[in-house]
Amino acid sequence: MSVRVAVVYYSATGNVHQLASAVARGAESRDAEVRLRRVPELAPDEAIDANPAWRAHVDATKDEVREATLADLEWASAYAFGSPTRYGNVTAQLKQFIDLTGGQWQAGVFHDKPVTSFTSAMNRHGGQESTILALNNVFYHWGCVIVPPGYTDPVLFAAGGNPYGTSWASGGGEGPDQATLDAAHYQGRHLADIATRLRG
Repeated sequence: MSVRVAVVYYSATGNVHQLASAVARGAESRDAEVRLRRVPELAPDEAIDANPAWRAHVDATKDEVREATLADLEWASAYAFGSPTRYGNVTAQLKQFIDLTGGQWQAGVFHDKPVTSFTSAMNRHGGQESTILALNNVFYHWGCVIVPPGYTDPVLFAAGGNPYGTSWASGGGEGPDQATLDAAHYQGRHLADIATRLRG
């Protein structure tokens, strides 16, 4: 049976969506079965409409990417979580979904499953690493095996060399460059490889 990877993310204007898609393709390249899932949007329409890029992304993905469910977490044998940075922390949207997992946590659904994470922020020093570390706090409680990319492949250096997880500084609003997408693809491959090894 192939490794099953749930790539669960929140994205406002699409940067984290692009990273998530690259992570998913990376896992698929190792013959993993992948579910790419977005968590529900919680922001009011007036906030979304105030940012044309946000509105465009919400409209573009509402029918393209299915919403994550707790069943997706139970199905998966490995996880990748992605979130934009909000003041150096995880978005409310992703955190709200995670906060629903108490039953799965109590049942031991997450024990010993490999997990990795990725993020994006506007500024190069806008809290990418602290956001990934904040996500990792959840995974410690879940009893997961955290799988960072580390410095395990030269492709990571071309993307800025973040050993915690792939991250993108959007600057003026541009989407991830090819080097960053390559790093995200590698992160998905690496996760699937580790999941395969753990399965034995």
